[in-house]
Amino acid sequence: MPKFQGSLKDSTGREVKQTMVAESVREARDVWRQKGFQVVQIKEVADGFNMEQLSLALQGVSVKDLAIFSRQLATLVNAGVSMVRGLGIMTDQCENKKLKIALTEVLDDVQQGTNFSDALRKHPKIFDKLYCAMVQAGEAGGVLDDVLSRLATLLEDQARLTNQIKSAMTYPAVVTFIALAIFIGMCKFIIPVFSGVFKQLGGELPAFTQILVNISNFLNSPAFFLIPVVIAGFLFVYRQFYKTPFGKLYMDGVFLKLPMFGELVQKTAVARFARTFGSLSRAGVPILMSLEITGDTSGNQVIANALDSARNAVREGGQISPALEKPTCFR
Repeated sequence: MPKFQGSLKDSTGREVKQTMVAESVREARDVWRQKGFQVVQIKEVADGFNMEQLSLALQGVSVKDLAIFSRQLATLVNAGVSMVRGLGIMTDQCENKKLKIALTEVLDDVQQGTNFSDALRKHPKIFDKLYCAMVQAGEAGGVLDDVLSRLATLLEDQARLTNQIKSAMTYPAVVTFIALAIFIGMCKFIIPVFSGVFKQLGGELPAFTQILVNISNFLNSPAFFLIPVVIAGFLFVYRQFYKTPFGKLYMDGVFLKLPMFGELVQKTAVARFARTFGSLSRAGVPILMSLEITGDTSGNQVIANALDSARNAVREGGQISPALEKPTCFR
């Protein structure tokens, strides 16, 4: 069980700190309140190496988990269940431990008077800008159940699109892997046999055959073991370059121009933009905020820059369509 450290105030107003082992933040808070303490802050503390904590750190919250939560909470709110009770039910029934911890803290914030959307914003790794903005619009318009249903539908569509992309990528990836494995196997085991025969016969080999022999000699030499090191170094340099603003813009532009894969990346990003923008507009989110959120969630810096230009054009009184026609990804 996790351990929590609490910053507390006793009946005299004196600040004290205590630690407690509990199943959740909510349980620790309730126990301290029953003892007469005023809880100021609670945080989870590590207690050496713990497989359960390691498992929790590695666990993620999938789109499917969020879709199920949104759909069920929308049903409860539509049935007239209060937000506090609805969140309590969802927290108790949640099977994902990381999401359950976040919902426990969200429930505690809502009980203290915080808006649902503001409570969700404290967990940006689980509830992104799109989710929080739509919830905020639903709260302002009094149609939170409808917005949660739309969010569930959006997340379900997103999960379906992700599965379709994986399915589309599976075939070329498997074919490439098999072809590469066959080529390496031929170079390591078959070509060396023919290479010995060619040496006995003498004479000069054709250029293509000589290239295959050279590749085979390299793969069977100690230098072959340098390939993983080179690949690891290349990936490290690539990640560092991609973290820079110029690197991200440049590589995202390259991804859009790749043969076969570029069209898939483009269609995926544009489909995500259209679906997200439509959902935000139907939820009543202002158009400028919608364009900002869709740019952040596009996943491609080229498309994000195009949406940022469109947002500036709308802010200045212009229209979206002329700004979106400039980059080729929206034509």
